[in-house]
Amino acid sequence: MQSSQIKHFDYIFTGTGLAALMTVYKMVLSGNFAHKSVLLLDQDVKKTNDRTWCFWEKEDSVWSPIVLKKWDSALFANENFKRDLNLIPYQYHQIRGLDFYDFVFEELSKHPNITFLNEKVTNINELETHVFVGSEENRYTCNYLLNSIYTSSTALSQMKYPVLQQHFVGWYVKTEKEVFNPEQATFMDFSVVQKGNTRFMYVLPVSKTEALVEYTLFSEKLLSTAEYENEIQIYLEKRGIEQYEIVEKEQGSIPMTCYPFWKKNTKRVLNIGTAGGWTKASTGYTFKSADKKSTDLVEFLYSSSSIKMTSFHKRSRFWFYDLLLLDILYRHNELGSGIFSSLFKKGDPQLIFKFLDEETSLIEDVKVILKCPKVPFIKALFRVIFLLNKFNLNQ
Repeated sequence: MQSSQIKHFDYIFTGTGLAALMTVYKMVLSGNFAHKSVLLLDQDVKKTNDRTWCFWEKEDSVWSPIVLKKWDSALFANENFKRDLNLIPYQYHQIRGLDFYDFVFEELSKHPNITFLNEKVTNINELETHVFVGSEENRYTCNYLLNSIYTSSTALSQMKYPVLQQHFVGWYVKTEKEVFNPEQATFMDFSVVQKGNTRFMYVLPVSKTEALVEYTLFSEKLLSTAEYENEIQIYLEKRGIEQYEIVEKEQGSIPMTCYPFWKKNTKRVLNIGTAGGWTKASTGYTFKSADKKSTDLVEFLYSSSSIKMTSFHKRSRFWFYDLLLLDILYRHNELGSGIFSSLFKKGDPQLIFKFLDEETSLIEDVKVILKCPKVPFIKALFRVIFLLNKFNLNQ
């Protein structure tokens, strides 16, 4: 009797982060899923500006209406040099989390086949013909489940793949004086004290008096909130910025790892977003990677009435490149500034961005890689090849 009350959906998304919302939004735009029932489950109502996403783009996209700011120029710096990067034909784009949520949910609310429920997922159980999903309030079933709830222990409990974090605290500040250049983003400023890590400042000015100033690390362990904020304060003071108001704060930690999350996919359950390894492992950038993979996923879901979720993932050579860099930074985190500085000191910024977007040819890959310090990468190459062979990780 109880089972008859369980509501069934074609697709259930557990977690409504970037990847899930991008995917459902594109499902709606495609017009190919109007006859499919979709449920989104998340304990978070998505009503706060909890994060900022940035990415580089050549042309307008479906997300252009919510881009807060674009830059044609970026600054790269360390303690020894500064370089203005001409990004054209790329532009560096900034999107606020709340603007993204509002934009997507406004569209989803127009479609009666899409349901969003503010519930915490407590149980997922895959059966032969469907997937059972339990929340604290209700029970559901679906044909296919797309999960974006990230469990950190999945990657941290293993020793085969290095795991770092891109962790940060950002202040949105408003100054009394005009101190920022709104035409240029500070992409990476390694002039801050490294303290044995890979540490840099990241500045996104939206006007001469307003900017997001973020202290970011690529390292294994997080800091106390006070440590991040102290470094932001020191950075502002060194630039003569003493009178300012902190309008908003943001804080986050994004896993950087080549751990094969896709091996957790099953016949009816697909892990997406960070939980599916969609984050660019070598940089922690999420938006562009999720944008591409969500487009591929919508096409995949539409391609067949009987699909196997295990067949979605495709691994490329860029996964191997990311693994090399992470191996170096995991063992010698202090080398990060030198590696990124060698790339950007004389390298073509357009080619570097193309490489980070995983759109380069093999010849272009070589041009970028040759800018990097040779010895650490050669050592990492032998270690990684040994690792892959030892544990049979080439699959």
